[in-house]
Amino acid sequence: MAAADKIMFEIYREAGYDQKFRVVYFTELDEHNKHNEINRAMSGEHFFDGFIKELGAERGKARINEFIQRLNDGEKLTPEEVEAGLSETGVLAD
Repeated sequence: MAAADKIMFEIYREAGYDQKFRVVYFTELDEHNKHNEINRAMSGEHFFDGFIKELGAERGKARINEFIQRLNDGEKLTPEEVEAGLSETGVLAD
């Protein structure tokens, strides 16, 4: 799979007051928001990262958003559970 066929992402927990879980799609950033988004992610606590297939991007992003909502609702998920959930949808890329 070519690099252009994948979307690189990271799920992280924000540093600071509210400590919400967020996702950043690195390969979709443009010059206007690239530095701010990368700095925000780097200052947070890493939770999970990977690549989703461009072909299944909509489905993959929806699944990632479900995991983020569950995490922000207080559910204790592991990175392995997130990986398994993404793998079962067939959107996780190598």
